[in-house]
Amino acid sequence: MTPAKSSIRQERGRAARLSGRRGEAFAVLVLMLKGYRILGFRLTTPPGEIDLLAHKRSLAGDILAVVEVKRRRTVEEALEAVSFVQRERLRRAGAHVAASRPALRNASIRLDLMALAPGRLPRHVPDAWPDLGR
Repeated sequence: MTPAKSSIRQERGRAARLSGRRGEAFAVLVLMLKGYRILGFRLTTPPGEIDLLAHKRSLAGDILAVVEVKRRRTVEEALEAVSFVQRERLRRAGAHVAASRPALRNASIRLDLMALAPGRLPRHVPDAWPDLGR
């Protein structure tokens, strides 16, 4: 690869990472407006990384939301972008966090999606993959 092509690829990678971070920050704001408390942002756990970890108390009990942030053209594309293997890794990561924090041990762990699309408001999909593969 020529140095010019390498430089272009590096710049595209930087731009994609910046766009992803902005999307995650916007997702945080949306979740906070919906009453979630953000516990982690780009949280690294032994089973894998969690984009956003959020907690919400409700009448039905505590919810620990493991939120995957995806930027795609549609919500459907964002849902499909998270593979079965990745969903299982996210479930294990959420369980790991809950087990290590006494205040979260009784929380229901849920996998949520925050779908971001150009020119559209973010869409929060609670329990995006219910009971799939459990």
